[in-house]
Amino acid sequence: MPQPVAGGYISLEGSRRPSNGQAIYQSTTEPTGPTSMLESMKRVLGQVVGSTTNAASHDTDDLLNNTNGRQAIIISSSIHFRERDKSGKTLNNKMPSAPSAHTAEEARLLGTMPVDPLDDIELRSVQLQFPNARGSIIDACDQRRVTTDKGDIHVAIQGDTSKPAILTYHDLGLNYATSFAGFFNFPLMRGLLENFCVYHVTAPGQEEGAPTLPEDYIYPTMDELANQLQFVLSHFGLKSIIGFGIGAGANILARFALAHPDKVGAMCLINCVSTQSGWIEWGYQSFNARFLRTKGMTQGVIDYLMWHHFGRNPEERNHDLVQVYKQHFERGVNPTNLAMLINSYIHRNDLNIARTPTGTPGTETSASTLKMPIMNITGALSPHVDDTVTFNGRLDPTNSTWMKISDCAMVLEEQPAKLAEAFRLFLQGEGYAVGVLQKLGRKFSTASQSNSSSHAEVTLQ
Repeated sequence: MPQPVAGGYISLEGSRRPSNGQAIYQSTTEPTGPTSMLESMKRVLGQVVGSTTNAASHDTDDLLNNTNGRQAIIISSSIHFRERDKSGKTLNNKMPSAPSAHTAEEARLLGTMPVDPLDDIELRSVQLQFPNARGSIIDACDQRRVTTDKGDIHVAIQGDTSKPAILTYHDLGLNYATSFAGFFNFPLMRGLLENFCVYHVTAPGQEEGAPTLPEDYIYPTMDELANQLQFVLSHFGLKSIIGFGIGAGANILARFALAHPDKVGAMCLINCVSTQSGWIEWGYQSFNARFLRTKGMTQGVIDYLMWHHFGRNPEERNHDLVQVYKQHFERGVNPTNLAMLINSYIHRNDLNIARTPTGTPGTETSASTLKMPIMNITGALSPHVDDTVTFNGRLDPTNSTWMKISDCAMVLEEQPAKLAEAFRLFLQGEGYAVGVLQKLGRKFSTASQSNSSSHAEVTLQ
């Protein structure tokens, strides 16, 4: 039988005579495909190699003609031979992929269809997000200095002063801008600010670019820091406030609420500690305060502050956010002033509150615990979860709520949407701007559902 080569037949090896055998097959089954393919290969080879001499062209022609019935395929300026089956196809059925420098449309025009599924790009879930610009809250606030019995403190006012007042207090190593800028720039919170006025209180010497406090300055205790808020309320003529504090600031607001329960309408406290410092906390913070006074902001102090705010392994959750706070601790904090605040915090006394069952003889619930509505919040990854549980056990369950938000330690930065929604519902439940907050909540929930349920599918062509 004749041997198949490139879709045709030739005579048997012994049939070299010009009669019968070869003449029979020549007129009917002589392959014609390779001739045109060889011509195309010659043209491609000329384009790839470029201008060559006549001798090189003759060598190339001889090489292409002496292939013994196999097709020549040019890959990266080299010649490879692939055997073809009876149907004329190469044994390797893999299609050549499109050049990386061309788009899918150009690849189709060039005649090489891409086989990689990643070449077909689909853009999903296009939505608009507002950046949490930290500098914008400073520009939007009215900066004031309020005189107290323990020196002046810095207060930043954000919003219309004729609206109900929200008073914030920051945590260790931070100030009002670094604590609340990202949260109050969140879209839902910016809509909330149209109906409230926020008074950001900063502890003495903790504001941005604060000078070092004098050596003879006696830093206020935690109770004295809480008493300074009375001067703030008197200065701005506030009759009642809504407290919003985190960490050390939450402890200060709780002390102020115990001393002046008629001045506080409600409180949202994050990572609030109601007990005195333990031995481990006291030891670590004592060393931190000593290093801050003598050596400045050391790496050990930065590591402790990062653990205090973000818990363990924060880089695995949000590396960029961690770098922002590390840079702030290194460059934006006065070490001596921070050491004074830390020293006051670790020497705090217990709040001395307890949950008293209703009707217990000889006791009054209003005198033994906080009587205003309280939302007690912590992050699931925060190192202060147990402290908030203890604090929740000392509150009246009829007007307090404990909430643990998942996948975060620093709730304000890592889960602002969940915290903003919880805070909105908390204020709405207490009767603050009910109609406006309901409308704002419906608008925000509708936008969130539309962004999550309907994904915009866009195919680049």
